[in-house]
Amino acid sequence: MKFPTQAKPLSYLKKHADKIVEELCETRQPMLITQHGSVKLVLMDLKSYEEQKETFALLRILALGNCEIEQGEYSSADEFFTSLN
Repeated sequence: MKFPTQAKPLSYLKKHADKIVEELCETRQPMLITQHGSVKLVLMDLKSYEEQKETFALLRILALGNCEIEQGEYSSADEFFTSLN
């Protein structure tokens, strides 16, 4: 997994919360928050979070579709459109 280049210590988050919110909304790049030198949190703006959740939902639908195909649980396009009538 590629991590963003923005990494700040927890103390920075405590002192500069307003600035961080502004920066995240402007750049739409996530920020890593470290504690004692280890990454503990990932901060991101709401729009990016919602887009990411939407992407994961679509990927889940695709994965379920692939499982159905592998199990032979599908019909041809002609069969599908005929069933709509």
